[in-house]
Amino acid sequence: MAADPGPILVTGAGGFVGQALVRALAGAKRIIATDRTGLDCGDLPGVIAVTGEIDDPALIARLTAEPLAAIVHLATIPGGAAELDPVLAAHINVAAAMTLIDAAAAHQNRPRLLFASSIAVFGDPLPATVNDATPVSPMMRYGAHKAMLEEWVATLTRRKAIYGLSLRLPGIVARPPAQSGMKSAFLSNLFHAMKAGQHIKLPVSAQATCWLLSRRALTDQLVAGLELVNYPDNGRLNLPALRVKMSDLVAEVARQTGRDVTLVEYTPDPAIEATFGTQPPLTTLTGDNLGLRHDGDIPALVAHTLADI
Repeated sequence: MAADPGPILVTGAGGFVGQALVRALAGAKRIIATDRTGLDCGDLPGVIAVTGEIDDPALIARLTAEPLAAIVHLATIPGGAAELDPVLAAHINVAAAMTLIDAAAAHQNRPRLLFASSIAVFGDPLPATVNDATPVSPMMRYGAHKAMLEEWVATLTRRKAIYGLSLRLPGIVARPPAQSGMKSAFLSNLFHAMKAGQHIKLPVSAQATCWLLSRRALTDQLVAGLELVNYPDNGRLNLPALRVKMSDLVAEVARQTGRDVTLVEYTPDPAIEATFGTQPPLTTLTGDNLGLRHDGDIPALVAHTLADI
């Protein structure tokens, strides 16, 4: 019988993506799920739920008490919230994350690490196209924090302390209609409003373009990432995603919900449009070659998303 390589630690496990990932892994792997709140996975097979603050030294010691096979680091202070509280954001997004990774690496078993980075590392304005070689140039604190931790993950991988991969997430839909601290929340709110037959104002134009994944597609990519034999040499990956025009997305959500497109009003905010509505063609050859897949097309993206809310 093969030796148990240790559990997989999922941080941010009470969040929108974390909940789906823990459910996908439960039963097949030993999982330690941690978050400050929202943990309802303790009764899933093979899952230990541990509530606490990710910057608490006692929590970190508990999470890393035994060697970990892998870490999926999802916990974060997101974009808008990071701008409002830069001290807390830097503490959680950079310092606490580094401390956690260092503690896991101290067992010298070189655990895998999947780090949920973000397309925010590219900043704005974006170049005419984005590909695996596009340099980072963040404008928001959130994007800068992600870029900083990407480099730390790459450094520890070069030092053979961990085996890390930073995954740059696009917009993920449809997050719950609550205060998420994300400036891109309108992308998720669109689905909730139209499903409920409610009027919604979008802070972008009908011609706005953005990169999107459903939670289902992202979860599949994360599960696949844990099983990849070889990570890219630079330890960074732009995830395959659909580039959608807002009017096309609205039309398809309206079709699948049986609602009228007139429920949607476009009231462009120049800053929001510049950051989330001018995303150019995206090429993800590395992710494609590794077998990672987006939703396929807009109808599938919308169907996966609506089935999940």
